[in-house]
Amino acid sequence: GKPLSLLFQNEKGINHFVMDALGGFWGLNSFNHRRKKNNSSGDRRNQRKSGSSDSVDVSRDAAGYQFPLKQAVTAGALTFTGDTIAQLSGRWKKRAAALKQSSSDKPDQEELWNLFSEHDWVRALRMSTYGFLLYGPGSYAWYQYLDRSLPKPTATNIVLKVLLNQVILGPSVIAVIFAWNNLWLGKISELGNKYQKDALPTLLYGFRFWVPVSILNFWVVPLQARVAFMSMGSVFWNFYLSSTLSK
Repeated sequence: GKPLSLLFQNEKGINHFVMDALGGFWGLNSFNHRRKKNNSSGDRRNQRKSGSSDSVDVSRDAAGYQFPLKQAVTAGALTFTGDTIAQLSGRWKKRAAALKQSSSDKPDQEELWNLFSEHDWVRALRMSTYGFLLYGPGSYAWYQYLDRSLPKPTATNIVLKVLLNQVILGPSVIAVIFAWNNLWLGKISELGNKYQKDALPTLLYGFRFWVPVSILNFWVVPLQARVAFMSMGSVFWNFYLSSTLSK
């Protein structure tokens, strides 16, 4: 289609787009964008007698990168929720298996209390800090980049956004969260084995879940709500991820 020919017209264009996309995921493009904007506004100052509008541009550039606190808090809270559900589900299955071997028909109050009292708060903190520090800000910057690159809500652009989301964002998220988890556990030397064992199955399973969610996200959800929408989907996804990481 036309958008593809514009993006990938030559090898130089491919390299530029991939590097630009990775920069967009981590929010680095915001700095380049502001620097270019600052240079262009400087040129305009040389051409104009009045500098009122230029002073507005400079003040915006001086503000620098702003941490997307709302999106980070949302992602952190929902990754915490997903991990909590995963932990409770795992313990409940163990309790149910134990009850089958006993004479009790249902768990008593003590059993239910143990279900909650054995919560692994370090694991919950590990997942929630990943959402707050990495997934929330990173995915917000990525969605901003996609909207700048493919602004028109056409069917072709939606398909391209979903495709790029799965090809770039999906593997990046899995690589980062596996590394984050192993770093917290002090098992960074085992990261290579973790990638070989679980990364590809997790990615392929994620395609089945995230492709329809991404279509809805880019089609009907406004930019400012996309991290929240995807993070809500992440409650279910983080249930799977948290279970996979804890194997």
